[in-house]
Amino acid sequence: MAERHVNMKRELPEAYRALAALTRSAGQLGDGLDEIVKLVASHANECAYCIATHTERALKDGQDQARLDELPRWRESDAFTARERAAMALTETLTITDRLNDVGDELARAAEEFDDEELARLVAHIVAINAWNRSAIAGGLPPG
Repeated sequence: MAERHVNMKRELPEAYRALAALTRSAGQLGDGLDEIVKLVASHANECAYCIATHTERALKDGQDQARLDELPRWRESDAFTARERAAMALTETLTITDRLNDVGDELARAAEEFDDEELARLVAHIVAINAWNRSAIAGGLPPG
């Protein structure tokens, strides 16, 4: 069967713009956490294009390559703060289907590190990057 791809930007420009607007409206989480969240979701979704894109952005934002290399095994690493760990746990929970039953627990843990507005921003970032990952995968975007 021939490989088929979807170009959402071309075929549904309004939907593409809406997703871009969601991403912009999420604002910044600070301390480079935006790119960390995007990388954790992109690793979970195996989106090579987004991993390459957000690794490059994280490095430009001042993240250390050695620290970024620890992201796939963040649970075993001591390279991340409690705030980052809470964000990464919630990201994985909202990204990986078999973890969705743990959303309440992870939201409670994240609420210990984030105020209400920050928590809403975090969830918006997670929702947006998951949509971007799936769009990039469906679009057949190559890594890098």
